[in-house]
Amino acid sequence: MKSEPVTAAVGVASPLPQLIAATRVGLPDEADAKARARAFAEPFIASETLDTGENTLAHADAVAHIVADIGGSEAMQAACYLVYACEHLNRPLEVITKAFGANHAALAVETTQLIRVQRQARKTQATSPATAVPMSQSAAAQTENVRKMLLAFSRDLRVVLLRLASRLQTLRHYAATRLPVPPSLARESLQVFAPLANRLGIWQIKWEMEDLAFRFLEPDTYREVARLLDEKRVEREAYVEQLRQQLQDQLRQQGIQASVQGRPKHIYSIVRKMRGKSLGFGQVHDIRALRVVVPSVADCYAALSWVHAQLPPVPNEFDDYIAKPKPNGYQSLHTVVRNTQGQPIEVQIRTQAMHDHAEHGVAAHWAYKEAGSKGYSGVSASGEYDAKIAVLRQLLAWERDLSDADGHQGLFDDRIYVLTPDAAIVDLPQGATPLDFAYSVHTNLGHRCRGARVDGAMVPLNTPLQNGQTVEISTAKEGGPSRDWLNPELRFLVSHRAKAKVRAWFNALQQHETVARGREAVEKLLQREGKTAIKLDDLASQLGFKAADDLFHVVGKDEFSLRSIELLFKPAEPVVPQDEFLLLKKSRQGDKAASRHAKGGVLVVGIDSLMTQLAKCCKPAPPDDIQGFVTRGKGVSVHRSDCSNFREMAARNSERVIPVAWGGIKAGETAVYPVDVAVEAADRQGLLRDISEVFAREKMNVVGVQTQTLKGTAWMTFTVEVTDAGRLRHVMAQVTGVPNVRSARRR
Repeated sequence: MKSEPVTAAVGVASPLPQLIAATRVGLPDEADAKARARAFAEPFIASETLDTGENTLAHADAVAHIVADIGGSEAMQAACYLVYACEHLNRPLEVITKAFGANHAALAVETTQLIRVQRQARKTQATSPATAVPMSQSAAAQTENVRKMLLAFSRDLRVVLLRLASRLQTLRHYAATRLPVPPSLARESLQVFAPLANRLGIWQIKWEMEDLAFRFLEPDTYREVARLLDEKRVEREAYVEQLRQQLQDQLRQQGIQASVQGRPKHIYSIVRKMRGKSLGFGQVHDIRALRVVVPSVADCYAALSWVHAQLPPVPNEFDDYIAKPKPNGYQSLHTVVRNTQGQPIEVQIRTQAMHDHAEHGVAAHWAYKEAGSKGYSGVSASGEYDAKIAVLRQLLAWERDLSDADGHQGLFDDRIYVLTPDAAIVDLPQGATPLDFAYSVHTNLGHRCRGARVDGAMVPLNTPLQNGQTVEISTAKEGGPSRDWLNPELRFLVSHRAKAKVRAWFNALQQHETVARGREAVEKLLQREGKTAIKLDDLASQLGFKAADDLFHVVGKDEFSLRSIELLFKPAEPVVPQDEFLLLKKSRQGDKAASRHAKGGVLVVGIDSLMTQLAKCCKPAPPDDIQGFVTRGKGVSVHRSDCSNFREMAARNSERVIPVAWGGIKAGETAVYPVDVAVEAADRQGLLRDISEVFAREKMNVVGVQTQTLKGTAWMTFTVEVTDAGRLRHVMAQVTGVPNVRSARRR
């Protein structure tokens, strides 16, 4: 854990002004920045320890040394100390600007902010993984967000290099002290930092970081491979040294001034090859390896030709990264040859410039110096514009790798990354507000949002957020969004997703009000009709709706007439029964279709004088297969054979089932039958008109229509009169062809 920090503020009685003055004594403003920064930071951090247990000043010294090794300037080395001093200052940007200048201050403050973000994210994921990731993100997605945030913070490449150097020193500290390493830190090193070092071409850091992280994550595998490497190490190294000297001498005899070295073996790389290609340890080619450094590109190919002439090459193991460099700028010739014992040996051939780039990547040719407002993030590359562009391209190429993987646009162009109070990272569009943040974390948090704090300060809800800010939302216990939030001129919301959630809330509110209005109208009608005892869901079902709210919704929108409900309650004309199997000469006069049907449309057991009625549940029509059911007091009810109601009644009272058949129609008469056609469609303007035109064109009389629309889907029931149900199939096919219609079927 850290020791208690010493907090100082500008304008408050403290030794800080004297400390600032002391750093300037005898030193030019832009010279010996490292020594000045160390003198400035030492009183704050000399007795402090990091959360890894390492002394902070010792850590800063080691990081500065790593930065110097990869070509970092005095300014970068100075930042290694200033980033830790920042945590002890109330206004670090102001204080460090006064002592060292604006550029040093911006670098130190931005790096400090990123250190805090990553530390909090690791701590939160380790202690409460369930709350660390909003919107049920996976741990892998959160790790990816950490990687993206690292880039979003890193417009100034120096921030990246400082973080890489600091992480490498942390791994070295754990290796030296043998303290237990947090798995999240080791995984982040292997999955985030090492790949970034690879993209920037800083292999010196990449290889060591990979080996150390792998050693902590899989100690048994690491030890086993290390043991295999050590088994014949003396013999192998003696042979490689002999081959190195021989190759160097013979190349020089050929007029090629080559420097040949043995190449170090990286355990993680060996394991990856073994696993990726299913190889045994003895099949890995680069266990024995040489690196040839020559003056020119022409010498590279000349050396390759000589090596292949002396030792037979292994087929399909040659790569020309000079003609076709890797995306990160790496160039070299790679080949694998076999010695006289048949053992594989990898040989890499490159120029000195290629070697420098391979070891230090973009840092090898990035000499940092102050450049005011000129250059990239306030720095220039030794006055060489091309070198600066090369660095920028590497960082942007890495950024494109990430954006291509998830389908997003450039991270620097349209995304920002902010934090919850628990240090979880939230990905938002550029220009997003605290309100966008609230909806991104949880819909209900957005609806009840009433205020926001950004980095501890209250801000308006339409304040644009910046990378790395911590956002805390204040909420009401109840309530919903404001319609002002959808006003584009007020810019409360930028995210399309957040806007959709607000619109959905108001749509649901409007639907609730419509349903309430429809319920009130239906209940008043039931009171007038004296039918208050009826169940509302049963009433809706009788009218063709799935639930009572569906009925209330169309009534509230004035799309369904209350007259249809009144007609439902009108009693039918009374029928006087003769006995249980009532025989009548003709049916009710009130139903025209049934009357015409009774004149000979249905024969019951060969007798057409029995009273019959077409069942309303399935509305049969010729040539449907039909069955009769003897009712109590209403004669024979005629159903389609596939009617679910008929099957249920027949199962209970099979003795009341009676054969029926379609009879002939008298000359000069035409029998018509009412049939229901159910249509499902995506709702649109003019849909009802277009479907009705189909029935009119097919000369089918529509005697009733019921419609309801729910969540953009329209359900319609058309009652049409037909003389032959067989022709109905043709008409339903025509209805299905109407735009937006999904299905048309007979009920």
